[in-house]
Parts: sequence; structure tokens; C-alpha cells
Amino acid sequence: MASMQTQLPPAGDSLKGVAEGDAPVLETLLQMTIGTQERSGLDEKTYFLVRLAALMAIDAAPVSYLLNIGAAADAGVDLETARGLVVAIAPIVGTARVASAVSKIIRAGLLGEALQSSLADDKYGE
Repeated sequence: MASMQTQLPPAGDSLKGVAEGDAPVLETLLQMTIGTQERSGLDEKTYFLVRLAALMAIDAAPVSYLLNIGAAADAGVDLETARGLVVAIAPIVGTARVASAVSKIIRAGLLGEALQSSLADDKYGE
């Protein structure tokens, strides 16, 4: 019986597709969150702090941080507040989860930079 393998597109093509909105899974995830902040009854800053704490607690993937960090910053979550969040949840989630979260946040930042660079290269024909 022949094995059927699906070839994945090159990483650059995938990043470009996500950046251009060609990402049905991400679109579905974003649709799921529409209106949750209002329904939570939390102010915007608190809402994003809770989301970031939950991401750390579940050892979320870097893309999950990428989807939330920008919005959290827009809501007023600054670096000092984020550090305070990490200090507050560390005793609950543990050292390993905090270290994992920090490394994934850094990777999310690098992913965001790669997306921006890919879009800029495409925009200017490089």
C-alpha cells in the first residue's frame, strides 16, 4: 500500500499566507474570541493579563503569544506589568512553565519580526 504524504509549503510561504490572512485555522480561532472581553466583564487590560497568564499556565505555543501580545500592549500591558504577572503566577505554574513561557514569548517576537520582514520584502519586491 502506497503511503500518502502531504508536502508542506516552505516556511516563508506559510508565514506570508498567515500575514496576508490566508489562514482558515487562525481565522476560526480569532472568530471564537470575538466579544469575549465584553462578555467577561473585565476591563481590557485585565482581560489580556488573564489571557497571558492562561497561556503561560497551559504552556501555549509561540503563535498563541504572538496573537495576544500586541493586543495586550495596545490595552496598556507594559513590560513592568508583564513581569509582575510572571512573578505572581510563578509559584502556581512552576519554574519550568515560566521558563518555557519566556522562551516562547521570545520566539513569538522573532516570528512576528519574520512576518513583518516577509511582508516588507514582498511589498518592495525584494
